Amino acid sequence: MRGYVPGEQPQDRRYIKLNTNENPYPPSPRVIEGVRAAATEDLRLYPDPLATVLRNRAAAVYGLHRENILVGNGSDELLSLILRTCVGPNDRVVFPHPTYSLYDTLVTIQEGQPVHVPYPADFSLPPGLAEAEGRVTFVCHPNSPSGTPVPIAAIETLAARVSGLLVVDEAYVDFADASALELVRHCDNVIVLRTFSKSFSLAGMRIGLAFAAAPLIDELMKVKDSYNVSRLSIVAATAALEDEAWMQANVARIRRTRERLMDGLRSRGFGVLQSHANFVLARHPQRSLAGIYEMLKARGILVRYFATPELFDALRITVGTDAEIDALLSALQEIPLP
Repeated sequence: MRGYVPGEQPQDRRYIKLNTNENPYPPSPRVIEGVRAAATEDLRLYPDPLATVLRNRAAAVYGLHRENILVGNGSDELLSLILRTCVGPNDRVVFPHPTYSLYDTLVTIQEGQPVHVPYPADFSLPPGLAEAEGRVTFVCHPNSPSGTPVPIAAIETLAARVSGLLVVDEAYVDFADASALELVRHCDNVIVLRTFSKSFSLAGMRIGLAFAAAPLIDELMKVKDSYNVSRLSIVAATAALEDEAWMQANVARIRRTRERLMDGLRSRGFGVLQSHANFVLARHPQRSLAGIYEMLKARGILVRYFATPELFDALRITVGTDAEIDALLSALQEIPLP
């Protein structure tokens, strides 16, 4: 099998890092205070295997019950848990394509059959997802790496039509305008995933949440590792949810900078999809972008370059601070373009 290849993580701080969709702003001061206190207390003890404090807080914030929530080591672990629970050899797992490439890796590990349903050029939800008869169907909303959203009504219609589970991966939804979370209340085959890595600035803590009907959460609980989330991570995520206003303020800054980035790229001749995430996908009709990626890296700016058949010659650029985006746009002014 081909393993998932994550974005480059340089071992020094000399780069402006716009390649892995991390939040450029720090987490809430409450997170720092909570982690500092927890680091001096009880690290000799195992964490709560059910992350009860965090589940209680998440239930209050998102208007659900604790029994509707599972905590994972990032949403990536939750994706793995879902497939370990539901997929065996030759079971079909369906998703639009191109999307988050980890789906393929996790399906292959389970010896399942990944079924790609191609996105149209505008990355609208493609027809044929339900007809593909997946035991599990994934929809990434907003999609990665395009940043495009899916109308919630379309997700609800799909949930009623799929033959198995519908997993809505909402890693970037706080940067968008609408969420599918409400569907969990009345669709017993829907699982919605969230992460603290993006909007809450906690990528280093590895925390994710799965929301679903209680019977689905019970089945996933059987499969998860006993102590899958650390004591510090539970404290950090709980504190982050207690200061949601801090996260929302950072999201608003990123959304404003996102518009500046898209405008700046378009003024340089790039084709840019309208993003609802904390990154943008850019192509250039007259220029190979592999060289631009290398020239930006030589100038100390890392972006993500895609050369797959489906995403041939595209750059995915994280929305950084205004100063970081100014540096990127200034560097692009120095690179010859048609």
